Amino acid sequence: MEAIILAGGLGTRLRSRVANTPKPMALVAGRPFLEWLLQGLAGQGFSRVILAVSYLREQVMSHFGSHWGGINISYAVEPEPLGTGGAIRHALAAVVTTGPVFVFNGDTIAPFDSAEMLAAHRPGGVTMALVGAPDCTRYGAVEVEGGRIAGFCTGSAGPGLINAGIYLLGRDTFDGMTLPQRFSFENDFIRLSLDRVRPCIVAGWFLDIGVPSDYDRAQTELPRKLGQSPRRCPAPPQAIMP
Repeated sequence: MEAIILAGGLGTRLRSRVANTPKPMALVAGRPFLEWLLQGLAGQGFSRVILAVSYLREQVMSHFGSHWGGINISYAVEPEPLGTGGAIRHALAAVVTTGPVFVFNGDTIAPFDSAEMLAAHRPGGVTMALVGAPDCTRYGAVEVEGGRIAGFCTGSAGPGLINAGIYLLGRDTFDGMTLPQRFSFENDFIRLSLDRVRPCIVAGWFLDIGVPSDYDRAQTELPRKLGQSPRRCPAPPQAIMP
C-alpha cells in the first residue's frame, strides 16, 4: 500500500512550543511526531510513503532519508505553499500504485483499519475516516445520513463525529476539475463534492498536535494509547539555513 502524508505545514500556532521546526517534526515523547505516524503505517503493511514537504523541508528529508522502518520514502517538494488540496494534487504525480492511495494529515493521528477503508471505497470517489469526539467545537461536526456525508456543522458543541484526517482517493481525483494552484482539500474540494465522498467511521481515539494545549497533552497521552514508553528527549532539531 502507498500513502501520502501532508508534512509541509507551518505550525504557526505551535511556535510557542516548537520554534524553527516543521510541525510534523515536533517532538512528542522524545520522537518526531512523524515517526509515530510512520510506525503505525509500517504496522499495517504500507511499503511506500510520499511526504509532501515545504516549510523547513530539509529537516524532514535529512531525518528520514529514503527508507525508514521498512518503508520506502519519497518526497513531493512544493515549489511554494499549495494548501492541503494543492499539496495532495502535487504529490499524486509521484504515486506509483494503480489503485487508491491513502492520504494523512501530518499533525493528527487516529487508529484506523486500512482494510476496512479499502472495503468502503468506491472507484472515482473519496473515502474519509470519521472518529467520535466528546466535543466537536474546535473541529466542527460531520453530519452523516443514510451512509453518506450530509454536511458539516462548524463550531458545533457537544459530542459527534469529526474528520480524522485520513482519506482514500484515486490518482484521478482532481481530473477535469477547475481548481487554483493553491486550494484547501477540506473547504474547496470536500465540501463542494459531497456526492463523491463516503464516510468510514473508525472506533477509537484522535490526537492533534496543532495547538499548544493538545501538543502538551500528546506528550503523555500518545505513548500511553500506543502502549509504549516515551524516549528520553534529545535536543530539538535545528533549522537548516539555506
